[in-house]
Amino acid sequence: MVPIARIKAAIRSGASPRHVPARIIAVPDLPRSRSGKLAELAVRETIHHRPVRNLEALANPKALRLFEDLTELMG
Repeated sequence: MVPIARIKAAIRSGASPRHVPARIIAVPDLPRSRSGKLAELAVRETIHHRPVRNLEALANPKALRLFEDLTELMG
């Protein structure tokens, strides 16, 4: 596994300090649409305990369960 400091440094140098996230959390899977695109909005809605629209469009909707009640996001 790559150290978090190295990931943050790569983002900072490849984009800008503004793009570096406050938290980086490893998860075994990410939800994707049937065309393979990351479903970032669905993750955001799940994290904020809001209903996700159009679950049928996701190829792997069960991956959203990984983002429910993450202790790393509490606080």
